[in-house]
Amino acid sequence: MVILVMGVSGSGKTTIGQLLASSLDWQFSDADDFHPSANIQKMSHGIPLVDADRLPWLQTLKQAINEWLKTGTNVVLACSALKSSYRQFLCQDSEQVKLVFLKGSFELIYQRLVKRHEHYMQTDLLQSQFEALEDPENALQIEIDQSPTAIVQQIRTDLNL
Repeated sequence: MVILVMGVSGSGKTTIGQLLASSLDWQFSDADDFHPSANIQKMSHGIPLVDADRLPWLQTLKQAINEWLKTGTNVVLACSALKSSYRQFLCQDSEQVKLVFLKGSFELIYQRLVKRHEHYMQTDLLQSQFEALEDPENALQIEIDQSPTAIVQQIRTDLNL
């Protein structure tokens, strides 16, 4: 199984994904690690990505997901997956790929990003992420205004893990 933890930058995808993977004794992977260097350079300079930038990244992610499923490797994948078309491309098997949407207000997430210094995503790109975000209909939706431990427990309970 692959659990795709999605949301805008600063919603806690990596933190929650790592904690969830650790609690399940699964592998963790961050979709940011699959970006080509050109995408990272754009984002680090405050330039939002467009669909053409994301296509090679999405293709690489889909290959990884297919390989994990083929080999029976359980993985928690942190991935923005902001648009419905991206999620449909990545999650073609809803029995083996589960979506978890980390949902929070712009204000809460902005405050988190202001405090984060080690990441290439700039705070001025947050608005473009919210504009691109299409709330998923077929995902477990988790409000992020609670502790990471509580969020992980809610995910495990709701997905019966």
